[in-house]
Amino acid sequence: MAGRGDKNALKKFGMNFKSTMNVAFGGKKSKDAAAPSADTKEMIDKVQSAYPGAMTSVTLAASINTILAKNGFSNDKTLVATSLCCDEVNRELEQALTMIYGDNFSMGGLAGFAFGGVTSFGAMSHHIPEGGSCLVMYGPHVGVDLEGNVGKVNRRGRGGSGACCGSANAAAAYVKDVRGGKRDEQANPEDILDAQQTWVGAQLIPYGERLEKADDADIELPLALYDAQNELMTRIVSAGCGEVAGEGLICLLGGIQINTEASADEYFLPKRFEILNNKGESVADLLSELMA
Repeated sequence: MAGRGDKNALKKFGMNFKSTMNVAFGGKKSKDAAAPSADTKEMIDKVQSAYPGAMTSVTLAASINTILAKNGFSNDKTLVATSLCCDEVNRELEQALTMIYGDNFSMGGLAGFAFGGVTSFGAMSHHIPEGGSCLVMYGPHVGVDLEGNVGKVNRRGRGGSGACCGSANAAAAYVKDVRGGKRDEQANPEDILDAQQTWVGAQLIPYGERLEKADDADIELPLALYDAQNELMTRIVSAGCGEVAGEGLICLLGGIQINTEASADEYFLPKRFEILNNKGESVADLLSELMA
């Protein structure tokens, strides 16, 4: 497996990320991402039509590395922090980035919300190598199954497809019931038992009308969740940016992770790619360069 900063190894690995991983760990061999097999074509077509601009994990990781290198980020002095859902299907882009920059700091919980908050951001900031910077990746996820259904995914070792993201779908059902008068809004949780899911539902409430009016609520759901998470991450960084030492920079990569069947490459739709200084001021908006 590639080590930190080994871009050549990443490129070789990236010729088929899942194929390499599945061979290494005894899973299913995949087809080349550039030529999807007949049984994955409907799924890939749906990914591209529902979320235009989405990129495969390895392509995105390589592009991020190239752009950040031109903006003062070195592989050995950059710490990756992620705020992604707990779901096991969400590790591919995280792994692609850690092949370049080394092990990541995790801030996220259900649906991708940064439940670690300012405390986790401050702790992460104190782990950045001296003279270095951080790359913070965050966002919700959504599955697309082999039949092109958004909000479902074909999981390894299980027949058919199932909900993805389950937390997001549960929150959407809760919001629909509240708006339909079938239940009252839940109070802030006093018990930790299911506090994160209660919070996900509460954060989605303001987007209820938007989901109702959407042409396809399943496609719109992760977009709405991204907006909620982007607002939260912006607040966290604003409150904690001063913990980044020296001339260290903060790169924010926000977007939507798109999960696919186990043999296929996964995708990420970037919505934000911006560098801030440790005063919280924008240094460079790089999204258009990333998407070019």
